Amino acid sequence: MTTPHGSTPCPSACGQLIRWATTAAGRRQAINATPDPAGNLGAYTDGTGRLRVRVLTAERPTLEGAEWQAMPHHATCTRPQPRRAPSRPRERQGVRPAPWRGWTR
Repeated sequence: MTTPHGSTPCPSACGQLIRWATTAAGRRQAINATPDPAGNLGAYTDGTGRLRVRVLTAERPTLEGAEWQAMPHHATCTRPQPRRAPSRPRERQGVRPAPWRGWTR
C-alpha cells in the first residue's frame, strides 16, 4: 500500500495516517488519509496546493468536481488525546496603578 501524499502519523499514536486540511473558516482539521465512503466531508486540493475540506450538508450533499469523500480523524481515532481545560487569564500581581487612577505617594 502506498501512503497518500502529505500524510503523517496521528499525534496521539493511534497508528493511523492523517492529513491536515483547512476548513472554510480557516481552521485546521485532521482527516483520515485514505478516502472513506462513510465520511461526511468533501476534501479537495485548491489551486495553491492546500488541502481543503467542507462538510457534506443537506444543501450540498454530493461531491463536486475533484472532491473525494473523507472521514474526520477524531471520529475514528482509537487513542484520542484528553481535552485541555480552557485557560483563564492570569491576574496581574505587583503592578502599581497609574498615577491618574488615584495613586499617591
